Amino acid sequence: MISIQQMQYILALSEEQHFQRASEKCFVTQPTLSMQLKKAENTLGSPIFDRSTTPLELTLFGESLLPIVRDVLSEYERIRELTERQKGNFNERLRLGIIPTVADYMVPDMFNQWKRELSHLQLSIVEMKTEDILLALDQKRIDLGILAGPVNDRKLRTTVLFQEEILAFVPESSASEITTEDLANHHPWLLTSGNCLRTQMIHFCSLRSEHDDWNYEGGNMELLKEMVGLNGGYTLIPERSVGKRTADYKRIRSAIGEIPARQIIALSPNRTTKWGSVEQIVRSVQLFYGEKKAGEELKLLSWE
Repeated sequence: MISIQQMQYILALSEEQHFQRASEKCFVTQPTLSMQLKKAENTLGSPIFDRSTTPLELTLFGESLLPIVRDVLSEYERIRELTERQKGNFNERLRLGIIPTVADYMVPDMFNQWKRELSHLQLSIVEMKTEDILLALDQKRIDLGILAGPVNDRKLRTTVLFQEEILAFVPESSASEITTEDLANHHPWLLTSGNCLRTQMIHFCSLRSEHDDWNYEGGNMELLKEMVGLNGGYTLIPERSVGKRTADYKRIRSAIGEIPARQIIALSPNRTTKWGSVEQIVRSVQLFYGEKKAGEELKLLSWE
């Protein structure tokens, strides 16, 4: 049987796809990592990586092995945590991934509260796109994801945090509300590909993903609003990203009267030793933002 250390090397190499970077990540020399990998392959009787490819790729055997390696390392971590708890010097670490259009307001709103209420926790927060969060949860690189739903995955526990309306930032319009038909007369400014709000905007406003005229796509909503202010047009903004609600922010209605909204959810693995801390974060977010009551006219948009 291969060792825990060899499993850690295999995991690092699968993530970095490069011997030198993987060895630096594991704080060993490249020859040491290569030697341990060779020993693991000899023990298992099959190559794990195809060394003829650049970047390095898993063999078919390696692809089948990797999920097992992740599970074993996860269980090993649970044993380590249990041992540290028994010694009384355990400091739990929780890794949280948040999509940028939620992190934009949630991190400033919640960071100090989390720091105060979760003093026992070492919390790491990173902005990630939706698909990256789902992959990181599957690969056990994060413990909790906060993103726009819905997501249906039997391996993950889904908790609804809140709903929020999606507004149009249209300074050049004097209307108090705006329809999707009206928006067709304005140039759309979109987030870059991979942001779920971009996909929601394209679907609800019936847009093409590419435009024939001069265009800019960005990952920062403040910069997109600046482009709207300088060049006209519009962009969509989640209501909780709006500080002071001004006349520039319009409620949107579709032709049949629907108002676009999104549901923000928390995702965590079904099997986790960190459920207590996960639940504390989830509950704190629910209490802070409250649950917006969904009227019949609200249209919850999918991120896909």
